[in-house]
Amino acid sequence: MAQPLSGAVVPSSEALVGLTAQGDVEALGRLYDALGSRAYGLALRVVRDPGLAEDVVQEAFLSVWRSAATFDAHRGGAQTWILTLVHRRAVDLVRREARREESPVESPPEVVSQSAAKTAATWAERRRVRSALDALTEKQRRALELAYYGGYSQSEIADRLGVPLGTIKSRMFGGLARLRELLSEPEESAPALH
Repeated sequence: MAQPLSGAVVPSSEALVGLTAQGDVEALGRLYDALGSRAYGLALRVVRDPGLAEDVVQEAFLSVWRSAATFDAHRGGAQTWILTLVHRRAVDLVRREARREESPVESPPEVVSQSAAKTAATWAERRRVRSALDALTEKQRRALELAYYGGYSQSEIADRLGVPLGTIKSRMFGGLARLRELLSEPEESAPALH
């Protein structure tokens, strides 16, 4: 794990991405502080909905957390890379919404059958994720569940729980880091099929 950043040093965005790639949650928070409002403005221009824009930015920064190690400074700056991630997610969201509006409501979705093994594997993965969520602190788990299962933005979660937005961001980043650790561990044994 990287050493925590001191308050006196102001590292570049590229250095912050490098620290994020090493698992430094504080570095990701600093990236968000530096670029979050610009990212939100970009997302809002594309999706034209404040709530959806927040979701786009959140997804983009989660992507930064997951893929910081793939950042290549020789191909462009960190700010450009992050804003490109935001723009792509915003455009994808607009396209998804357009497809949803164009699809006829009358026709039911096509049923895709899965093999019993695939269904069992899906359930096993769900149990594994649930177990990992249960290993988080109550505060981290609550924030992540409200975001991913409840569909709330970070601002809405902060309002709902009556805590500062920065606290929610910290809980989510810390919780996601712990989930990443837990889910990257190999499973002890495969579930038996009955």
